[in-house]
Amino acid sequence: MKLTAEGISGANAAEWKAKGYELPAFDRAKVEAATKAQPFWIHFGAGNIFRAFQANVVQELLNKGVLDRGLVVAEGYDYEIIEKMYRPHDNIGALVTLKSSGSVGKTVVASIMESLAADSGNEADWARLREIFRSPSLQMVTFTITEKGYLLKNAAGVSMPGVEDDFATGPVLPKSYIGKVVTLLHERFANGALPVAMVSMDNCSHNGDKLYAAVNAFAKEWEQRGVCKQGFLAYVNDKSRVSFPWTMIDKITPRPDVKIEQILAADGLEQLEPVITSKKTYVAPFVNAEECQYLVIEDSFPNGRPQLEKAGLYFTDRTTVDKVEKMKVCTCLNPLHTFLALSGCLLGYTLIADEMKDEDLLRLVKRLGYEEGLPVVVDPGIIKPRNFIDEVVGIRIPNPFMPDTPQRIACDTSQKLPIRFGETIKGYLARKDLDVASLKVVPLVFALWLRYLMAVGDDGKAFELSPDPLLAEAQKYVAGVQLGADAAAVAAARTAVEPLLHRAEIFGVDLFDAGLADAVTDYFARLIAGPGAVRDVLKSL
Repeated sequence: MKLTAEGISGANAAEWKAKGYELPAFDRAKVEAATKAQPFWIHFGAGNIFRAFQANVVQELLNKGVLDRGLVVAEGYDYEIIEKMYRPHDNIGALVTLKSSGSVGKTVVASIMESLAADSGNEADWARLREIFRSPSLQMVTFTITEKGYLLKNAAGVSMPGVEDDFATGPVLPKSYIGKVVTLLHERFANGALPVAMVSMDNCSHNGDKLYAAVNAFAKEWEQRGVCKQGFLAYVNDKSRVSFPWTMIDKITPRPDVKIEQILAADGLEQLEPVITSKKTYVAPFVNAEECQYLVIEDSFPNGRPQLEKAGLYFTDRTTVDKVEKMKVCTCLNPLHTFLALSGCLLGYTLIADEMKDEDLLRLVKRLGYEEGLPVVVDPGIIKPRNFIDEVVGIRIPNPFMPDTPQRIACDTSQKLPIRFGETIKGYLARKDLDVASLKVVPLVFALWLRYLMAVGDDGKAFELSPDPLLAEAQKYVAGVQLGADAAAVAAARTAVEPLLHRAEIFGVDLFDAGLADAVTDYFARLIAGPGAVRDVLKSL
């Protein structure tokens, strides 16, 4: 059984179906010809999320007859993904859906009709990309290139590789990722100023603005330097021609798992070996992903759009996209993850899913979401927050196939606390019918973070803290704090952490002004009582 056009067709199809695989139900040769003649969607970023989500959505709509053309994918960072994984398999891959029941769904995804290296030095692929961008049929250009992909400068203010050269030379042979994208957009402008939607689908806040800022910066530089066709900047800023919608995406697609590879191999699939590229990208002929998924898109498409809502995607206004993101990040998912991350690190867990078998943690994660978060949740209307939490608590986090760790989620906690918990506190303070003093798990999370900063587990043994830009600074407040200290030392520990609790940029509010500082220090004093104190406090709640 081979993941190729020939390998899944004809007489071979029966074996795939017998092994429980869902095969494409459309005429692939016909769809490929139509796609190459009139491309409507090109995606930048050939990684796992694209293969597991967007490509599968298009396959579903091809199967239903809603679409008659497929996808084009371009990779502008790691060309080996295209050369060593996509093309040897005729752009076909296996999607293994990891279900919370412990079973798996197996789909052969064949909706990608063309794969290209977004490399201006690759004459054939670059010429084809320019041709696609000149096509009047092109409706949307989408991206999953990570938040870093939109940066023109690093944190130190230094230009990213290739950007300054691209600014100077204009839309000729670009080197930087965004330089390539803007050069292709300029091609579309120079050939009739054709309309198009530029749609970031990366998991970051207000992602459309990040993409727009990068594209606009290029257009402005080029016009000022006189290296592009006059009017390009106005084109980029004409919403009737070029749009930059906001989106909210939510689907976990872990790195291809060896256990899944073994399942496929036992079915008889050949050539499953992963490829690790020279840029350290880990890709395989299959992707594994959770069953739940959300993609909410601002409905702003100057050249029309496909009916993706028929595959469960949401199209709405910008305000609602923002509300969905706030619902997820501030209440229904991310705060629960952070609580589990800090608790898990202290209790020695190495898998988030295993924490959901812990009765103390399960009760508290539900209390945090349903009792403390829901009263002030931002309700987007199109998705019910309670149903979202039901899915998170009942299906997503407990999924035994999800190899996510508390140690990974604990990364950058200082940067996450103000959004994931500060917004809830502000919601309580703004309501006369709610009492911030009723919050019990939210201040506990802050105290758990202080306890976590000590880098000593509940068993009294040292553990390694996850990376965080404020780690060294924050640890100073707990320096010298010991487990099992006497009353005087505990009082000193409470006093030592108090200045940190004033830091609104960390907690979202000044915890003294909010009336929660005493609750945090009370918890902290109990958490340092000795080995086993973390468990005792969790159990007491």
